[in-house]
Amino acid sequence: MLEVLSKQIRFADIPMLTNLPMSWIVTLLVVLGVILAAGLFCYLTRAGIIARATTKEAIRQPLFPLLMAVALISLVVNTFLPFFSFGEDFKMLMDCGLATILICGLLLAVWTSSTSIADEIEGKTAMTLLSKPINRRQFIVGKYVGIMSAVFWMLLPVMACFLALVYYKVGYDFRETAASDPESTYKLAVMLRAVPGLILIFCEISVLTALSVAISTRVPMVVNMVTCLAIFVVGHLTSLLVEQNVRGLEMVQFVARLIATALPNLEHFNTQAAVATGTLVPPAYLGFAALYCAAFSLAAILLAFILFEDRDLA
Repeated sequence: MLEVLSKQIRFADIPMLTNLPMSWIVTLLVVLGVILAAGLFCYLTRAGIIARATTKEAIRQPLFPLLMAVALISLVVNTFLPFFSFGEDFKMLMDCGLATILICGLLLAVWTSSTSIADEIEGKTAMTLLSKPINRRQFIVGKYVGIMSAVFWMLLPVMACFLALVYYKVGYDFRETAASDPESTYKLAVMLRAVPGLILIFCEISVLTALSVAISTRVPMVVNMVTCLAIFVVGHLTSLLVEQNVRGLEMVQFVARLIATALPNLEHFNTQAAVATGTLVPPAYLGFAALYCAAFSLAAILLAFILFEDRDLA
């Protein structure tokens, strides 16, 4: 789907910063607005109190600096490690870098949702918290926002490092081919081409985090992590399952469509095709992906309300 909606733009055709289209400016303002709204939510609502406590708890656990260190080291190694890809080292850096950021963000989100929700329910901590003027829905929303805030703070320096390495890699590849070093505006424009991929990665993590929060209200950590891994794998295969025309096997087609309806289609957030073909993801596609992310995350949170509403905490 991304191949159809994306606009073919080669490196030489990337617009400079002085003439960015209005759609990209609107996209940037929307992202800043979402961050501002999340900040106001954390400081002006009761659920925000739970969100701030969850964020602090996630930052203090050893997994947080460990994943950040692994991501940063992997990005630096991928920048200077030759891939023997016949001049496609830059695309390999983009692909591997985005995959590293996605996996590290997902691990933190699923782990935190399990320790912050499932363990609190099993340890009777949630019952003590809900005895205060906080209802179960505020508990779920606060946990979700707090987990996503922790993921944001972990990925923020990782994404900044990734963009800086992309900026450096452009000039590095030019020097490797004995060409003159390109202008800073050109390297900066190429670096900005990676920003849509980072936004889509955060959207995918948001969807899977919402599902993980819903699952954590009923099952322990191991089951939650295995289930989220299965959803992640199947979610990237739903498009392929639906598009396959299996003649004479109506049951297979029915199950494929059922899976595609019940589980998120994570291929909407996949930028591998855009990286491989050197295309720029348009703002219209980012808007579609953001709406899909918001709709499915809302559905998962509503499912969490239902599963947690009659959960015995005693």
